[in-house]
Amino acid sequence: MSFSKFLLSRKFLKHLLMAGILIIAILFLVMQGLKMYTRHGQSNPVPNFSGLTQAEARQTANQYKLEVEIVDSLYVNDAASGAIVDQLPKAGSRVKENRTIFLTINSTQPEQVILPKLTDVSFRQAQVLIENTGLKTGQISYRPSEYNDLVLEVQKDSIELAVGEKLAKGTTIDLVVGRTQGNQVTNLPNLIGLTIPDARESLTDARLNTGVIIYDASVLSPQDSTEARVWRQQPNPKVTGTANLGSSVDLWVTVDQLKIDDATEFDF
Repeated sequence: MSFSKFLLSRKFLKHLLMAGILIIAILFLVMQGLKMYTRHGQSNPVPNFSGLTQAEARQTANQYKLEVEIVDSLYVNDAASGAIVDQLPKAGSRVKENRTIFLTINSTQPEQVILPKLTDVSFRQAQVLIENTGLKTGQISYRPSEYNDLVLEVQKDSIELAVGEKLAKGTTIDLVVGRTQGNQVTNLPNLIGLTIPDARESLTDARLNTGVIIYDASVLSPQDSTEARVWRQQPNPKVTGTANLGSSVDLWVTVDQLKIDDATEFDF
């Protein structure tokens, strides 16, 4: 029998078909085995470990058949010492069993930073140095001086601070700034719709201080106070466009969006 006739013979075609079926069966079994080995399609949501102690986090991880590992620590002022403050993957992410969740805990002591030299530099330069160091600008007061806009003194709780002092990261420090003549004015920013941190930053940039903060009845929880935004301020920028350097601006805040919208559209 010639080779070409053999390739077209029933016997050859039968064996070729059987070989094809065998290969497909083997591939199918291999793929099923890989799926079982890698738990294909089997995943669970990551629980929220925020606020838990390390012991509670491990207990929760066991319930979800996960592993946890503490990889970092940072200081969060309003969190309990040793509590979980961050995690990776985030809560709600889907992962397979035995996956390790990396946790960050709240340090028992805040990170310490060194107070840089802030005197004899301009107010703007001092602002940059304060931010880069991890501190915060607090109250700004003015004192007669032959050097205008120069920082004369750095204080905390009305006590003068010296260069090189160690402070907790995030500490608010006050600045005494020189002024060459009588009352000087600055443009009064419109703070309507801003959160409290953003309003504080705008006031600091304008050389003004944050006065009284008044929460309305819609602010009921710490979360509300974080999300609250300004719906009224005094002095009113729609009445007077300027304010004396170092003066205070009182803020009324709310989480009522209608109140904010009305304040944005109409005079208050």
